[in-house]
Amino acid sequence: MRTPEASHPPSDGHPGLVDLQPEHAKLWGRHPVRIQHQLPESTLFSDATLGRLIEGYPRHNYDLLHMAEQGTGNMKEWREGDLGRCSGAEVLQAIADGRLWLNLRRVHEVDPRYSRLLDELFEALAAGIPGLKPRRLNLGILISSPRAQVYYHADLPGQSLWQVRGTKRVFVYPNSPPFLPEDQIEGIVLNQTEAEIHYEPWFDEHARVFRLAPGEMLNWPLNAPHRVENHDMVNISVTTEHWTPESRNLYATRYTNGLVRRRLGIEPGPPTARGLRVWPKAAVALAVKSSGLMDKERFPKRIEWELAPGEPDQLREVTPWLL
Repeated sequence: MRTPEASHPPSDGHPGLVDLQPEHAKLWGRHPVRIQHQLPESTLFSDATLGRLIEGYPRHNYDLLHMAEQGTGNMKEWREGDLGRCSGAEVLQAIADGRLWLNLRRVHEVDPRYSRLLDELFEALAAGIPGLKPRRLNLGILISSPRAQVYYHADLPGQSLWQVRGTKRVFVYPNSPPFLPEDQIEGIVLNQTEAEIHYEPWFDEHARVFRLAPGEMLNWPLNAPHRVENHDMVNISVTTEHWTPESRNLYATRYTNGLVRRRLGIEPGPPTARGLRVWPKAAVALAVKSSGLMDKERFPKRIEWELAPGEPDQLREVTPWLL
């Protein structure tokens, strides 16, 4: 399939787009699994195409973060900024020169070429992984600086990280306490925090560490905490998210558990993805979410700087404002 600006592998059977092996189906969802793919061959991820995509990108669909030097856990420097009036080329150069992390969220809703790619990726995965019936698919693009880092955190839907350019180290931790405390992931579900989870350096002794190179995808068990360290080069990655009945039910039961813990001061039972206990908690979660009662407790996005190529750290302080 070709367009004037991009091409990617055809959709008739997805030849080679994702190189699934028999063992991948046995590992999927249970253990971290690394799979080969062909995204680096697509001009959808060239500097020219990405630069044009960035220009005019909807403000509510991107995050631009500055972080501390790699090897430090200084979350105070994990601050959100704005692209300002920079051109796409200026943004890419500032990322190359700084300590920045640009997350273009829900790209499939902004450009139909990426929507087709998202469908092709999951059709290829579902064809090789029996029982995989993903819903509510999402595709994002991460563009990050040499030696940038993403702090320890957990995500709610199923996650895969597809490396397109550059190399990085990905640390994947067990998805159970003490690495994933229930009260903290409940806070993420309730939108009271973004995705951060308390981290201790000794957690690394229990992590699986992967060097991710272009043409490799990493998938990990649902909600497994992880963190990322770029090698000394610009990195471009694709993130895909998907929901399943299991992840949806866990979300619902954790939503209600979080309300019980915070509103009633009662220690709730463990979250569950199956069985009759799901439905009463799912009904409560749906009713509260639909009512908007928790909206005022949503974690605010505070914008503290704007991109300023050529200035120290490629940023300029601004009067903070909420997105």
